[in-house]
Amino acid sequence: MSRPSSFSLRGRKALVAIKDERDASIVRRQFERLGIEGVAWTPTEPVDFAPDLSLIDDEFLPLLQPAQRAFLARSPVIALLGTETPSRLKLVFELDPASFLIKPLRSAGIYAALVMAFERNERTSELKQQILKLEHRLKSRRVVLAAVLQIMHLHALAEPAAFALIRKTAMEQRKTIEELSAEITAKGMLPRAAG
Repeated sequence: MSRPSSFSLRGRKALVAIKDERDASIVRRQFERLGIEGVAWTPTEPVDFAPDLSLIDDEFLPLLQPAQRAFLARSPVIALLGTETPSRLKLVFELDPASFLIKPLRSAGIYAALVMAFERNERTSELKQQILKLEHRLKSRRVVLAAVLQIMHLHALAEPAAFALIRKTAMEQRKTIEELSAEITAKGMLPRAAG
């Protein structure tokens, strides 16, 4: 399944938490032009849908409830900054925003902030997936190493020969080296091919 383009915004749904009515009306108008449905939200209210994006005014910070922060972590967040003091920026960092806008808002810049937020969120998700895969491979390497050591000990082989034997057996049994290594460490020997 192909992912939607970060440049295509039509049909997306956004959670909008903006205090100033002038800023809120600019966002509403721009969202209408872009085909985004904006749902006004006050952080004390529950949310009964999964937004594609959240716009959070820094005047609502800090979000004290962990559930609110966890909820916002599921989609990209655009922070609306009114002041650039270190303390306010620190509160904004807690949201882990994908993009930001400076108040008072203007219609120019909103599209760019939206596209950047979606693109950054997508890239971050891809990086997280890669990290998970690498962590899994790293954990499985321990099992492979344990299996190699067992085969070295059982068959009096050097490490390259033991690994080659595991690789050859895995290919013959149509298993991954990691799967076969897990069987070796569980059984204490090379498993026989089924059938």
